[in-house]
Amino acid sequence: MAATLRTRTGGFTLIELLVTLAILGLLGTLVIPAAQVTIQRRQEQDLRYALHEIREAIDAYKQAYDDGRIAKTLASNGYPKTLEVLVDGVPDLRNPKRSKIYFLRRVPRDPFNPDTALSEAASWGKRSYASEADEPKEGEDVYDVYSTSERVGLNGIPYRKW
Repeated sequence: MAATLRTRTGGFTLIELLVTLAILGLLGTLVIPAAQVTIQRRQEQDLRYALHEIREAIDAYKQAYDDGRIAKTLASNGYPKTLEVLVDGVPDLRNPKRSKIYFLRRVPRDPFNPDTALSEAASWGKRSYASEADEPKEGEDVYDVYSTSERVGLNGIPYRKW
């Protein structure tokens, strides 16, 4: 009695291929949302850093104004007229050479503003000193900046309120 046994040759069966594809599909559905959250978290970190940097520069400008290092005018309250002034610099009245004081190297871009045609300074919403905190409006000066994005952060707070 000679039994002939078939030996399996190389290759995959259809079931093995389907199981492999199902596992890869499942892993793909888990990885994509995690990657999106990672990207959003990185953009939020950039937003925090940019807001901190601009707000520190505005405060430093106001301090220099209060210290008499920047020319005072009757209509001015000590805040910069534009964000570009922080980069362009202003003459230091206490320096005999009248060298400029610079407050920012560059204005960072709002990472959540989708319009790349805008300049860095134009990508931010600006609040003047005369406007209310609940309803910020642009005016004669720049008292604060905020993101113009309508999106909500991972912490549940809209980016406009950061």
